[in-house]
Amino acid sequence: MRKILATLLMITAIGFSANAQKDYKNEADVAFSGYKYYQAIEMYKKAYTKETKNDRKSEILFQIGECYRLKNEGKQAAVWYEKAIKAKHDNPLAYLYIADVYKSEGRYEDAIVEYGKYKAAAPGDKRADVGIKSCESAKKWLDEPTRIIVTPMPQINSEDYDFSPVFADKKGEELYFTSTRQGSAGTSISDVTGMNFSDIYATKRDKKGKWSEPTPLNETINSPVEEGASVLNEKKNQIYFTRCGVEKKGVMGCSIFTAKRSGQKWGDAELIPIASDTFAIGHPAISNDESTLIFASDMPGGQGGKDLWYITYNTKAKTWSEPVNLGAEINTSGDEMFPYIRFNGELYFASNGHPGMGGLDLFKAESKGVNQWGKVENLKSPMNSAAHDFGIVFEDDKDRGFFTTSREGGKGGDDIWEFYLPPMLYAINGIVKDLETSEPLANATIKLIGTDGSSAEVTSDASGNFTFAENGSARYINPNTSYSLVVTKKDYLIAKGKETTVGLKASKTFNHEYNLQPVKNTIIKLPLIEYEYTKWDLLPNSKDSLNFLYNVMVENPTIVIQLRSHTDFRGSNKNNMVLSQKRAQSCVDYLVKEKGIDPDRIVAKGMGEEEPLKMPDGTLLNEKYINSLKDKPSIEEAHQRNRRTDFKVLSTDFVPKNPTPESGN
Repeated sequence: MRKILATLLMITAIGFSANAQKDYKNEADVAFSGYKYYQAIEMYKKAYTKETKNDRKSEILFQIGECYRLKNEGKQAAVWYEKAIKAKHDNPLAYLYIADVYKSEGRYEDAIVEYGKYKAAAPGDKRADVGIKSCESAKKWLDEPTRIIVTPMPQINSEDYDFSPVFADKKGEELYFTSTRQGSAGTSISDVTGMNFSDIYATKRDKKGKWSEPTPLNETINSPVEEGASVLNEKKNQIYFTRCGVEKKGVMGCSIFTAKRSGQKWGDAELIPIASDTFAIGHPAISNDESTLIFASDMPGGQGGKDLWYITYNTKAKTWSEPVNLGAEINTSGDEMFPYIRFNGELYFASNGHPGMGGLDLFKAESKGVNQWGKVENLKSPMNSAAHDFGIVFEDDKDRGFFTTSREGGKGGDDIWEFYLPPMLYAINGIVKDLETSEPLANATIKLIGTDGSSAEVTSDASGNFTFAENGSARYINPNTSYSLVVTKKDYLIAKGKETTVGLKASKTFNHEYNLQPVKNTIIKLPLIEYEYTKWDLLPNSKDSLNFLYNVMVENPTIVIQLRSHTDFRGSNKNNMVLSQKRAQSCVDYLVKEKGIDPDRIVAKGMGEEEPLKMPDGTLLNEKYINSLKDKPSIEEAHQRNRRTDFKVLSTDFVPKNPTPESGN
């Protein structure tokens, strides 16, 4: 991108007046106006040493900063802009461009300060607000990156500039890209960048995934001038590419050419007439039906810097239409370049005008109709960075491909990186234990039921562990799905669980623990069931407690239980036995008459004071122990513990006569 064909498409027209007097500055101005920034820098520096007027000296400092900026050397540009400010140069754009440099270096807080200075100096320019918003968004995107994985491509990249990859075959095994590496068709050094002229190169991927040594395309495509930023049609038998010519007077323009395959090589390139060659026109993108060609240009009639335009092809007349601007929703006062049309009609492009993370950022726009796009969205981190990010291409309809970036981690100035969106992977890991002993339970059955209609069943291993992860080439746990889990084992009550992936935006492994209640020779305590003193009528909150038992019986439809009610030892044993029986029967009546439990599945048993509670530490809360307590609160607490309701399972082979009501009613 830092090569001439991209630099020309990034420049913003800079107005300045040159003295009529023929001097060093005037010569530098001529080189600058011809986009020869590399040459102009040395000329301006020489002019500065000869200049005596302070206002012209400060202007020269600013122009040197402009040269470095336009040849994409931000750090050097900022140095010279700062010198211009100290020399009291009156162009406030120096603040804006310093802020842009800081943003491109990821120095977002420093950039916000400089944007603030520019806003104060030029309150009507929205670029300050866009810059501040960009910095705030960039910080958030760095903290919350998307799931996309990006990695450099060392087999393809060189120590020079490599950019704008495109697929050159239907199988996705051949790439074309632009490079300024040694071996280009043109042997000259660019006055714009001070580097080799760029050419289009090809590389192929073998069956092991290794890319071959890149080689330049034949001479009908690569010429002594600049070539790059290409695209092929869907059949891969026609190429559209950018070519930038150079004239001695310094007037340079870029145009789009096309060529058809002729055997293993490309035929002669033909110019697509779009506009005057004094304008920069390049970065072609072609629609699947080849009826629309989108490109970037600085031609008049746009929104600002470089805009995206399109032309349509008339198959009968075999001519291209007049250019149409993509409009203000896509284009900004900045630069929009490197368009790419995906198979589904989405438009991808690079921009430094929309809020972004640094230099050029990658954006996506939805198709809104024929040759209409909108709802521009930044691709965020890690696709975008503080550096330049542009030139994206997808591999068919897959969520992977390649793009260009100047971020750290590559080999040269601009490098080609690959990207892919890893699948959302979910799993449920769990362990099953005995509730009473906490020992792991082997051979428990865990059934998984999904709202997508899926179901699966596994058993716990010797350590009580189970997992739902890979299912052959598929997965047990899928995105945007809710699941129910049912855990069963002989002589244990059923346990249930739930999980969901709905709304999740990242892979996740869920961890579950199920503690199964044993039923063999085990008394199971119920939540507190309260009564008024010497009464047996259920209080409202007692019914809520009994709903726990109701759910147990619904979830375990084959058990028959004995519901037992206990009292403390105060009062006569006879009265306590009668009271506890009535209380147990009140519980049974509620479950049978109000909740619909089969009466053959539940038996009321009044225990009176005959079975005081045995604590986990072995302490028996009998009359002797309670009377030994020395304070009333402790005594009352012990009595309360004895006044309890529990149940035990009598059998597990009940055969339901009618459908069991659902849990939770």
